[in-house]
Amino acid sequence: MTTTPRKRRPWRTWRDALLLIAPFTALYIVFFLFPTARVVQLSFFDAPLIGEGTYVGTANFERLFNDPMFWRSVRNTFYFVLLSVVPNTFVGLALALMVVRLKFLRPPVLAAFFLPYMLPVSVVTLIWQWMLDTNFGVLQPILMLFNDGKALSVFRDPQWAMPMVALITIWWTVGFNMLLFIAGLQGISKEYYEAAALDGATSLQTFFRITWPLLWPITALVLTFQLIAQLKIFDQVYILTGGGPFNSTLVMLQYVYRAGFQQFRGGYASAISLSLFVIILVISVLQYRLLRTGAAR
Repeated sequence: MTTTPRKRRPWRTWRDALLLIAPFTALYIVFFLFPTARVVQLSFFDAPLIGEGTYVGTANFERLFNDPMFWRSVRNTFYFVLLSVVPNTFVGLALALMVVRLKFLRPPVLAAFFLPYMLPVSVVTLIWQWMLDTNFGVLQPILMLFNDGKALSVFRDPQWAMPMVALITIWWTVGFNMLLFIAGLQGISKEYYEAAALDGATSLQTFFRITWPLLWPITALVLTFQLIAQLKIFDQVYILTGGGPFNSTLVMLQYVYRAGFQQFRGGYASAISLSLFVIILVISVLQYRLLRTGAAR
């Protein structure tokens, strides 16, 4: 005699589902939603990070738009984005095109390029501080060629500080971009290249007619990742320059840190944070639409 399986009651299904998502939901509320709501609330108060404050409405935002230092941090942030996002993307693509051609040496070469990405930012900055040291840095002979034979302290020079931070960032993160491009290159069917070779296509024609169009989704992904990450730059600037010299590397998150944790103006720091959030949101949406339009073409 066979027995039919008992149907699971709907309320038990809901109970099991709620129990499964409860830990993540609790962590999400405590570590994301609550801090976000607190930042929005603080932006309308003249208050420290901890403790009560005075409600001032939109005074923090009005002060923000009339603050020359805020606009300087915005310019510095976009300057860093200009120096790092596109070069980082195309350096990663160039390295991927070279590494993917290797056979036996591909694993060690790939590991060598990806190793810096696995290092913490403190180690990366310490390595470069050693290499750029004015007394014994191994890169100083190269820098001296651009400074009339004199040692150059790049992190104390307003013209060199931000480009050098961008160079260090590219060296640190390009391995991840290279991995994404290699995955995209390996996903392109070899039949396309065989057909192009039969038609007598050159290497440049093959790249611009086959490789580049088929890699466009990966390129769009890398550009989006890089844009969001570099708009939020903080660690490298904080360790290497502290926002100097003469505020030449003061970026938006550095200004948030200065206002909130050094000057104890939590409300003003929250207003800067919300402005950065809006900038990232607007630019990300615009970039997504532009890249989507380029893919459609």
